[in-house]
Amino acid sequence: MSDPASMDFEIPARPEYLSLVRSLVVEAAEMDTNLSQERVEDFKVAVSEATTNAIEAHARACRDESIRIRCKITEDRLEFHITDQGFGFYPDQIQVLPEPDDPSRLNFERGLGIYLMRVLSDDVEIQSGPDGTQVCLAIHLSTNNSDS
Repeated sequence: MSDPASMDFEIPARPEYLSLVRSLVVEAAEMDTNLSQERVEDFKVAVSEATTNAIEAHARACRDESIRIRCKITEDRLEFHITDQGFGFYPDQIQVLPEPDDPSRLNFERGLGIYLMRVLSDDVEIQSGPDGTQVCLAIHLSTNNSDS
């Protein structure tokens, strides 16, 4: 891809729009990449987790505004930026949970979202403050390797 492509979307902060976001990931990945199906599915989960967190942030903050999503495709990266207008969060205040394969992890119903984003994406950037959070997830594209 010679020129970067960027697409901006807004979705209502409601769970029924997650399937649309997942479809956007698949469509963006298929535009001009050689990504494997497994890699696309992994990235779809990561973007879905970030979007779910944004939806939940809006619910906690009683915000009706839309969640902003930017998809950017360059020659070597596929990026999704998910931006909410919730209260934000502070990583040092997140409860430390047992590793996913630790049997005691079954005592916790939630808390794998950021972990999954980090495992299933090549790059994760989170900027958060009292006026909202922006999560940038990216995977590297390679013209020589279908599993980048």
